[in-house]
Amino acid sequence: MAKKEEKELTVEEKLKALYDLQQVDSKIDELRILAGELPQEVKDKNDEVEGLKTRLQNIEANIKEAETQISDHRVRMENANANISRYKEQQNNVRNNREFDNLSKEIEYQQLDIELSQKKIKQYTADLEKLHEEKKKTVFDIEEKTIDLTQKKSELESIMGETKAETEALILRATDLEKRIDDRLLTAFKRTRKNARNGLAVVKVERDSCGGCHSKISAQRQIDIRQRKKIIVCEFCGRILVDADMK
Repeated sequence: MAKKEEKELTVEEKLKALYDLQQVDSKIDELRILAGELPQEVKDKNDEVEGLKTRLQNIEANIKEAETQISDHRVRMENANANISRYKEQQNNVRNNREFDNLSKEIEYQQLDIELSQKKIKQYTADLEKLHEEKKKTVFDIEEKTIDLTQKKSELESIMGETKAETEALILRATDLEKRIDDRLLTAFKRTRKNARNGLAVVKVERDSCGGCHSKISAQRQIDIRQRKKIIVCEFCGRILVDADMK
């Protein structure tokens, strides 16, 4: 088999191979986490910019609608004033009081229409002021967020470029180390890594405790670990234990 060495590894050599594999895998994890967070950040910021652009389009549409309404009401006022002038002129030529009263009612209706248009123009003018302020702020936010997005994209491209070669080299190194470890140990190592939140399957004994779960390790077991003559796992978390001097 590919993993069979011509010479059987000592327990110390196996521990060293496992420890080195853990270091390499941990570094690969770090690179993948780093690369994994940035794409999501870029996506979120891109969505934010697109959302602001949609908001700007809606604001501009509302501005256009308000301007149209103001223009329409001004035309309506002009028409109403023209009608009033015409009705007043007609009053000078009426044949009876009934015709005069009817024209007076039309004049009153036109005057009410003018008042309504004035009120509407005032309302839409106030709306326009608010919309222009909102547009100004939204344009500023788009520019600011776009700069941030561009920086994040650049950072992502840079990191992806830098980490790609490093990750590939680390994967090759991990593959080489795996070939030195027998199937049983490698299977146990991968299973422990998968179940551990931090991906640590091999940890050092630090301050008389497991470097993974921080449970206390007895003095006798620490002696055995330092001797590197057998594979010893933590009784509490199942991680493989190595002494603090392992490098």
